[in-house]
Amino acid sequence: MSIKERAAGAYSSWMNADGPDAGIVISSRVRVARNLAGIPFPHLLDLEMSKKVIREVQAALENEEASGLLGNLALNGLEELEPLERQILVDKHLISPDLLQNFQSKAVAIRDDEVVSIMVNEEDHLRIQCLLSGLQLKEAWDIINKVDDGLEKKLRYAFSEKYGFLTSCPTNVGTGMRASVMLHLTALKLTKQITLGQSEEEIVNNLISITKQILAQELTARRVLHKERRDFIEDRVYRAFGALKYARLLSLEEAMRLFSSLRLGLGLKIISGVPDRLINELMVKIRPAFLIKSTGHDLSNYQGEVLRAGLIREELAGLT
Repeated sequence: MSIKERAAGAYSSWMNADGPDAGIVISSRVRVARNLAGIPFPHLLDLEMSKKVIREVQAALENEEASGLLGNLALNGLEELEPLERQILVDKHLISPDLLQNFQSKAVAIRDDEVVSIMVNEEDHLRIQCLLSGLQLKEAWDIINKVDDGLEKKLRYAFSEKYGFLTSCPTNVGTGMRASVMLHLTALKLTKQITLGQSEEEIVNNLISITKQILAQELTARRVLHKERRDFIEDRVYRAFGALKYARLLSLEEAMRLFSSLRLGLGLKIISGVPDRLINELMVKIRPAFLIKSTGHDLSNYQGEVLRAGLIREELAGLT
C-alpha cells in the first residue's frame, strides 16, 4: 500500500480494540531514538545531508539479510504528500507533529499492518515506533527490538560505551526509548480522582505496573458510579448515543465528548452493539483534515459540523 493510500483511510490496526483491557487502554506505544554515526543531528543538516540519511535508511530497509526482522516497510518522502495527507498520518498517530516541520528533508517508513512506523530526520535520524491495541507494552517492545536489530545490520548507530545511544536531546541518551499508553479514564474524571502524580525492560515493566494500577482505579470508579449514580450514568450514556445517532451539527470537541460517554456505556454494558474499533476509527475520520480530504475542498466550521454529524449518523445507522 502506498503512503497516499494510507493517508486516504482512517483505519489503522491499533484501532481494532482486540488487545488486553482495550476498553480502557486504547493503545500501547514504544519508540526508540537512533542516530547514525558520523552524521550531525537532524537540526544541523542541510537538505543534501538529510537526503543522504534517507538514502541510508532506504538501503537498510532493502537489506535482504534483515527482511525477516523488519517485515514489509516501505519508505516515502513527506514531500510526496499533500498537507492534509500529512496531517491525517498525524491524526492516525503514525507520525508526530514535529515531522511536519521542514518536511522536504524528512521521510517515513510504514509497515503494511501500520503497527510499525519509522520517522526519518525528526528530532533524531530515526524514531522507530510500534503501536498496538490495548495493554501490550512488552509485545510492542519485542517488535521494536527486532526492527532495531534489523536496521543495525546495515546502519552504524551513534553509540557510547559510557552513555549508551546518543541522541539530540540529553534526556533520551541511554536506551533512547520511550513507552506510553493511551487511556480512557472517564470514570476517574467524573469522580475527581487523582491518577498519577534503567533499562528498556525496566521502563516497560514500570509503565505496565503503573497502567495496571490506573486501570484498577478506573474499573473501581466505574462500578461505584454505576451503583451509586445509576440514573446519572445511564442518562449520560443514552443521551450521548442519541445525540451521535441523530445530531445534525457536531463540533469536534462535542463529538469526542459524546464518544467518551458512549465508550463508558459500552464498558459498563449499559448498551451494546457498537464496536470499539468503529469508535476508534471515527475519532480519526471526524477530524478536520480527514473531512477536508474526503470532500476535496476547504470547509467552513459550519460545513464541517454538518459533515461530521452526517458521517457519524451514517456509521451508527442500524446500531442499537
